[in-house]
Amino acid sequence: MSRVLIVGAGLTGSLCACLLRREMPNKVIVVWDKSRGAGGRMSTSRSPSDASCIVDLGAQYITATTYYAKMHQNFYEELLAHGVLKPLVSSVEGEVMKDGGHKNYVSPTGVSAIVKHFLKQSGAEVFFDHHVTHIYQKGAIWEVCRKGGAPEQFDAVVLTMPVPQILQLQGDVGSLLEKSQRQQLEAVSYSSRYALGLFYKAQAHIDVPWAAKYISNNPCIRFIAIDDKKRNLESPECGTSMVVHTSVPFGIKHLEEAKEQVEPLILEELNKLLPGLPQPDSIKCQKWRYSQVRSSVADCPGQMTLLSQPLLVCGGDGFTHSNFDGCIESALKVFDVLKHSL
Repeated sequence: MSRVLIVGAGLTGSLCACLLRREMPNKVIVVWDKSRGAGGRMSTSRSPSDASCIVDLGAQYITATTYYAKMHQNFYEELLAHGVLKPLVSSVEGEVMKDGGHKNYVSPTGVSAIVKHFLKQSGAEVFFDHHVTHIYQKGAIWEVCRKGGAPEQFDAVVLTMPVPQILQLQGDVGSLLEKSQRQQLEAVSYSSRYALGLFYKAQAHIDVPWAAKYISNNPCIRFIAIDDKKRNLESPECGTSMVVHTSVPFGIKHLEEAKEQVEPLILEELNKLLPGLPQPDSIKCQKWRYSQVRSSVADCPGQMTLLSQPLLVCGGDGFTHSNFDGCIESALKVFDVLKHSL
């Protein structure tokens, strides 16, 4: 039984594991992620004092264009049938309409539920706090090393982390990259930003007419959502929550600063935009060094195979485009390679 390692428990990695289980049930599927939980940039955080009070710190909602609603219909239908997605009924002020027939969806229990759904379906052995550092080819297998743990061996390895992290890997990855592949990977660029999750006590009230809003012409803040309102789950028993995303220029300017230094700057700007906000019960500050792909691998191939035997393949939104459907597209392309190699 061949062992397949998928590095990264975000949407591409989790869907890849799910497809592998459904079509090749005899494989041992292992998922490693350096974080403490599943989701990647589909990250959901909980209030330290109220487990029912959550906030999406990464992706906010899923937009299905007419094209992708048809192309990926089975995935949308599956997530809707399981209650993982539901239509976004609240208003999003300032949203730029890219497609007249597009539909927006939210995840009632937080956007990380999408990733967790596919991981659960995959039946994979999932390990968190597993930070891959080196990959070595040992004949017909791969030896994969991680921080603070013993090396393990796999028949195939799938890398779905952001492209700069693939380029940082030690071992044999660098020597396997052809010059043209390296140039393509080095040309991939990401925007950077901060996200602030604010958790409030149950009686707190934020009086705004919208659930989410894009802010224009602000040097610091680009997007604000009242998270429970966005998910249409407002309740007097449950604390409300808010997420603030900074603009990309602000993110780049403060990228190398400590989160503790940046948090008060965002809060000061937020209080100017929405004066009279209640005092949050707790705050979570998230630095997204790799927020959204600005420039992906040329021609968006969905994957890049570094070696066919033993298989080492890369995927993720850096090989397509930075949204839900981009990750699905990449997972399908990676799975296609796995199918023909294993």
